[in-house]
Amino acid sequence: MIIDHRTYNVIPGQLNHFLKVYETQGYPLQLKYLGDCRGWYFSMDIGELNQVVHLWAYKDIADRAARRQKLNGDPDWQNYLAEALPLLQKMENKILSPAPFFKAD
Repeated sequence: MIIDHRTYNVIPGQLNHFLKVYETQGYPLQLKYLGDCRGWYFSMDIGELNQVVHLWAYKDIADRAARRQKLNGDPDWQNYLAEALPLLQKMENKILSPAPFFKAD
């Protein structure tokens, strides 16, 4: 198993708008294609502000690539991106692998 750890910095003043666009358009599509969301969070008032973090589990990097390819092929996803991407300043993702002693679900 791997975890895709994604961190997005939202333009100041646009966090609530981004969350609504994601909730109504992006999240349902990601659940349909990516499946295993392990967490979705945003910063409130400590640390870097206007930031969201979400975690997605995959069997391996090939599973991730196949699922993301299907997501990217959906016209509704492209419509979502057209509305959501202008609300973001920066996007970062990391692929995390569990330590040998850690047994994830």
